[in-house]
Amino acid sequence: MTLLSLRDLSVTLRDRPVFSGVTLDIEPGELVGLIGPNGAGKTTLMRAALGLLPHEGQSCLAELDPGARARAVAWMPQMREIAWPVTVEALVTLGRTPHRARALSQADRAAVTRALDWMDLSDMRNRTATRLSGGEQARVLIARALAQDTPLLLADEPVSGLDPAHQIATMRTFGQVARSGRAVLVSLHDLGLAARHCSRLILLGQGRVVADGPPGQVLTPELVAQVFGITAFSAATEHGHVFQPLEVLE
Repeated sequence: MTLLSLRDLSVTLRDRPVFSGVTLDIEPGELVGLIGPNGAGKTTLMRAALGLLPHEGQSCLAELDPGARARAVAWMPQMREIAWPVTVEALVTLGRTPHRARALSQADRAAVTRALDWMDLSDMRNRTATRLSGGEQARVLIARALAQDTPLLLADEPVSGLDPAHQIATMRTFGQVARSGRAVLVSLHDLGLAARHCSRLILLGQGRVVADGPPGQVLTPELVAQVFGITAFSAATEHGHVFQPLEVLE
């Protein structure tokens, strides 16, 4: 069952085309990295796929009513804000809202506990979320999205601001989520993390999808130079694909 289907999706903002003709499918079991330089349209693509922006073309998610969409996909935007001084556990529990009637069920509690464990927050569950560091707050918001327990997770720059250990741990968690039969679409600027942890990369540039496939087929010297304007080292290893930027092209 396809979890995200886009057909000829195009977005124009303030009379400027952001991207056009994006067609892709995301299937269960995939951890897909959405990559590209600043301004390539990664955030816009995710928001349009969710029906949050005017667009041309089709997105299977945009056609759903709000309740069905909230049960089909969890969305973690790049902008992070925790407005109320609630506990970490209470905030993560908000992820269960699309599934709840009134009282929390055993399944709700299990999903919240699992999300807290995944994001290394179990010992912080009773702390006030607004009093945490920026990186800790980011992990709480990721946990809230994970607690939603949807077939598809869309996360926009979720590891930005996390320390290296929690960046790796978060990407491993996303991989675990994908292997459980769900799917994750995550936008990333760190191409090293994308290369090592994602099963598939979608490269945006020049207003279109430049490449779509396994990391080794997308992060080639030619495409990296064309889209990012850099040279880089890229190789497959026993631990996954390794990518390291080297120099900016003149």
